[in-house]
Amino acid sequence: MPAYSHQPETGRSRLIAIGLMCGAVLCFSLLDTSAKWLTGSMDPLQIVFARYAGSMLLVSLLFNPWSRPGVLRSRKPWLQAVRSLLLLGSTALNFFALKYLQLAETVSIMFATPLVVALVAGPLLGEWPGPRRLAAIAVGFLGVLVITRPGLGGMHPAAILVVIGCGCYAFYSLSTRVLAAYDPPETTMVYSGVAGTVALLPLIPLFWSWPQGPLPWLAMLATGVFGAFGHWLLILAHRLAPATILAPFIYSQIVWMIALGFIVFDQLPDRWTFVGAAIVIASGLYLLYRERVRHVPEGSARLD
Repeated sequence: MPAYSHQPETGRSRLIAIGLMCGAVLCFSLLDTSAKWLTGSMDPLQIVFARYAGSMLLVSLLFNPWSRPGVLRSRKPWLQAVRSLLLLGSTALNFFALKYLQLAETVSIMFATPLVVALVAGPLLGEWPGPRRLAAIAVGFLGVLVITRPGLGGMHPAAILVVIGCGCYAFYSLSTRVLAAYDPPETTMVYSGVAGTVALLPLIPLFWSWPQGPLPWLAMLATGVFGAFGHWLLILAHRLAPATILAPFIYSQIVWMIALGFIVFDQLPDRWTFVGAAIVIASGLYLLYRERVRHVPEGSARLD
């Protein structure tokens, strides 16, 4: 019995972490829904600015030099800046694409991010994928081709923006992994909002238009709230459970995106998007499975 005394507490923590992860995914789905709705009346860069400025204000209430002394101090400030700009680029490309694509289409392509991470982690971090993982990556990219159907007129050319954004997000994820060894997550979160806001601030006169009525203002505020709150839930979730437990629940976002796309925009993805998304998700889940197998010591009991 003593050997299992902590198991119920571990199980409870993991259930809470999974709930937090699902909450984060819902926040990100609502963020993209708000952004897509706003693209009908304003420049996507204005929406990106609203997302980062709102997030920066909210995050500063939680993490600031007074409540968290030293939160702005980074051991890798240049890497923090590069990481933040990669996230900014991914967000901007995604918001531009949302003007023309369905919610489910963009998220299905973005699900390929773990595949890109697994592919480039070898030359960058020395984490070389084996033949099974390489096969899964190849199958996953085939799924992206099924979704986008390049040259067949199946999807708007804006899909290429999501593909590039997926690459940006993959390098953002890798840099986040590196920074975790040097800076606390609160510092990284603060840098994300500040860098995005500062980078776009000089460009405001080029794209700003005053929203007409209170609803666009509320939607702009919502992008910041959903973005900041979603990332905060992610931090809390990863404090309670390992990434290999939480990662599969990221794919639940496709359910929210399909539902919100239908409710808000009366849009449903075609069968090719469903087929391609299923291929990409299956490949991502297999990569997670291989990652867990790689880190389980030989002969050890697997309790999860």
